[in-house]
Amino acid sequence: MGDIAGKVDKAFEASSVSELADAPVDALQGVSAADAEHLKAAFNIKTVRDLGTNKYFLWAQAIAKLAE
Repeated sequence: MGDIAGKVDKAFEASSVSELADAPVDALQGVSAADAEHLKAAFNIKTVRDLGTNKYFLWAQAIAKLAE
């Protein structure tokens, strides 16, 4: 994954990986507070960990990988 600090908002750059996993999903660069609210409403995703372990996202990732 390389430079994790480059993938999160400035306020979270010094966070540990454990802290990032439990951070709100809008800690990720490019994910706005409004995006986070949509993810929460649609999939009950509140944290980066929730996003990374969501079964629908994992299924989509597996399908995309198999299609390569």
